[in-house]
Amino acid sequence: MNRNQIIEELKQFFNIKELVCDHVYAKHGFNSWQFLQTDLLHVLLIIRRDILKVPMVVNAGVNKQRGLRCNLCPLVQEKTKNNKVYISGHQQGIAVDAISSHMSAAEMRSKIIAEQYKLPCNIRMEDDVTWLHVDTRPTPNNEKVYLFKA
Repeated sequence: MNRNQIIEELKQFFNIKELVCDHVYAKHGFNSWQFLQTDLLHVLLIIRRDILKVPMVVNAGVNKQRGLRCNLCPLVQEKTKNNKVYISGHQQGIAVDAISSHMSAAEMRSKIIAEQYKLPCNIRMEDDVTWLHVDTRPTPNNEKVYLFKA
């Protein structure tokens, strides 16, 4: 699949406003897709459509910084106080945090691990959290799925 096909398929499940922070959406609107890396979009599509097959939510309600985060986001500003370096997959367009009312985060991680052969590339998932963090940073030893603790 090429990038445009992936985005068209993904639009069935996610609105771009849900995948980027409010600041980015306010400035770029539907053009905000450009900031999300193709591997992440493809992974998100496969996880939602082919593996979990349940509704998932990224940015909604009080949770507004679970997709792409920009320099104006409070979470980024907090992490960079006092000139601290903070480089997150969320700032690079390679990470999302999702939840589902149909499955716990642990259930989602287990199902993804069980069906990892469906993934288009290697992924990392944060372990022991109540949300599903997925990113497409390189994995140690080229593992298909790598679990980490932040």
